Amino acid sequence: MTSVGIKTRDAIRRPRKHRSGGEWAILALLIVGGLIMLFPLLVILLNAFKSATDYATNGPLGFPREFSLKGIQTFWNATEFPWRIWTSVWTSGLVAAFAVVLSSLSAYALGIGRVKGRSWIVLLIMLANMMPQEALLYPLYMMFKSIGLYDSDWAIVIIFTVLQSAFGTYLLSSVYGTFPKAILEAATIDGASRWQIFHKVVLPVSRPTLSVLLVFFFVWTWNEYMIPNAFLISSRTQTVPIALSTLSGQNMMDATTTAGASLISIVPTLIFFLIFQKTLARGITVGSVK
Repeated sequence: MTSVGIKTRDAIRRPRKHRSGGEWAILALLIVGGLIMLFPLLVILLNAFKSATDYATNGPLGFPREFSLKGIQTFWNATEFPWRIWTSVWTSGLVAAFAVVLSSLSAYALGIGRVKGRSWIVLLIMLANMMPQEALLYPLYMMFKSIGLYDSDWAIVIIFTVLQSAFGTYLLSSVYGTFPKAILEAATIDGASRWQIFHKVVLPVSRPTLSVLLVFFFVWTWNEYMIPNAFLISSRTQTVPIALSTLSGQNMMDATTTAGASLISIVPTLIFFLIFQKTLARGITVGSVK
């Protein structure tokens, strides 16, 4: 490397920042908070690869004396795990995609289209979003029973598409309400229709926000338990969280099997999060500096 390159690198090197006592205290609190949040995952990792004998001998916090996959294999075979994974990916993916599309369209009408009574509509959406899911169980059960979608994946897709899009509409309508009018007026003067403005102007600008919603909708739907447990009664349609809950009703399951099941159940969501991590960070950053 030449001396010019070294000088340039030294010139752009950021000066070392000396942290104050308060900053060190905040950093220490964040590290402690992070360790507390990671502790359950650490316990799962310690016990997922233990044998039942190893667990009984060394306890839940001891390191594995021998590497064993028996717990994971037991859960994998007992619950037909690949099919449960596919069901969860299928329902969560469809809900995330449909909810983002529905949210963007309804928010465009409310935030930019200035629908009459917009404030009341947004208020009703917010109130509906705050309604506990327990209150929805019986009406939804009667409705899907009557139309023949009870114990069907599509019942879960429809229910959570509506629920997630209600939150997305509430959030996006506030974002679209502050959309620069000059850009919209310029597009109108250029002869763009409402659909062209939405498709070619609004969507590209709001793509980071929509990406964040897509990730959240997928993870939220993946972790849902109560409504899927009430509507998906056959093993053919059950999702991963329901498969986990079946461990409590089977005497053959032990702590190592539960830990192994918990570990492989969160792997798909971790992979999904890591794939979209940059998109998620970019979307949050864009929202914070807007």
